[in-house]
Parts: sequence; structure tokens; C-alpha cells
Amino acid sequence: MRWRVKQEGYVECPEMSGKTIQNLRIYPDTGDGTEVQIDFADGTSFTCSLTCQAAVKSTLYRPGIGSPEVLRKYEM
Repeated sequence: MRWRVKQEGYVECPEMSGKTIQNLRIYPDTGDGTEVQIDFADGTSFTCSLTCQAAVKSTLYRPGIGSPEVLRKYEM
């Protein structure tokens, strides 16, 4: 399948244009992510896995009167 990442910030899948959807299933997150499955009337299927990634943002700061003084920011 050819993925096209558009300048507008989305992925386009032209092979699926005009197909008739027979069924759409959403499977809950089982640790690998939530999966979306689209079954088409022509016997083909498309799956997409959606995952969330944790982000860690930390700050070392010195509290005081007014805004705290940020000494360093950490991100993962």
C-alpha cells in the first residue's frame, strides 16, 4: 500500500477511495493499542492501530515570590 503524507499533515490512502464499507470494528486496547478494522465489500480489509505514548516533562525550579525560577527542564 502506498502511503502519501500530505503537506497538510495527514496520510492519504488512495487505494481505498470509492470502496464500499461492509463493516467497521473497533477493538479495545490490549496493550498494543486500539485497533480499527474496516472490511470492504470487495473482500479486502484495512487495519489501523492507535497507540498513546507517555511523555515525561519535569522541571527543577526555585520557588519564591511571584513566578518560580526555572533552573532546568527535563523531557523524555
